[in-house]
Amino acid sequence: MNRSFRLVVAPVVLSIPLFALAGPKEDVASVTQAWADAMTSHDIERVVALYDSDAVLWGTRSPTVRDKPQAVHDYFNLLKTVPASYKAVLGEQHIRIYGDVAINTGNYTFSEIHDGKEVLRPARYSFVYHNRGGRWLIVDHHSSAVPAAH
Repeated sequence: MNRSFRLVVAPVVLSIPLFALAGPKEDVASVTQAWADAMTSHDIERVVALYDSDAVLWGTRSPTVRDKPQAVHDYFNLLKTVPASYKAVLGEQHIRIYGDVAINTGNYTFSEIHDGKEVLRPARYSFVYHNRGGRWLIVDHHSSAVPAAH
C-alpha cells in the first residue's frame, strides 16, 4: 500500500506550480515591478491604484510631500507630460518583511529620449507597504535623485 500511495501522491506533488511557493518578499517585489510597469506605460490610474488611501509620497520631482489621495494622484499627472520613450527600470532591491509591513529600499532609473539621445535620471527609493486583506499597498514612498559623484 505504501508503494501505491507514493505512485498516486508523487505526480500530484510534482504538479504543484512553483509560484505557489512565493512568499511575501516575492509579492512585494511583484508590486514594485507593477509600479515600474505602470510608470513605463504612463498609466496614472494603475500607478495610483498601488497606493493606500493614507499613503504619503515624497516624489523625485516634488517640492512638497503628498499626503492625500488627490495630491498623490496629482503628482503622477507628470506622466501626461513625459515623452513616449519615458520608462522606469528597477535596479537593486532590499526587501524586508515585518508581519503585515514591508520595506523595499533600492534604486531605479528613469529614462527618456531627448534630441535622439537617451537621458538617464538615476534615483533611489524607499517604499513602505502594508498588507491589507492580502494585498500589499504602498503607504509611504520617498524618492530622490542620486547625487553626482564627487
